[in-house]
Amino acid sequence: MASPPQNSDLTFPQADVVGELNPGANTHVQVDPTSSELEASKEIKEASQRKNEREKKDALQALKSAIIISGIVVALAGVAFAITKKLREK
Repeated sequence: MASPPQNSDLTFPQADVVGELNPGANTHVQVDPTSSELEASKEIKEASQRKNEREKKDALQALKSAIIISGIVVALAGVAFAITKKLREK
């Protein structure tokens, strides 16, 4: 087996021994910019989707409330009409 030359790109980068052995002392955190951008765009998209769902729920809730209130008003009007009819018969 032949070993690759020293200047080859096939070798691993040098490890930060002090940073690996003492993680509390390592203040320089490397972040992969591509994955952090993907995560940020995913979070923005999910927040937008939750906002749209909340708006739909609010509109549906307002419609349900309007239907229930109008049903109660119609029922009360019917009761009032029935009571006045009974009172006129007596």
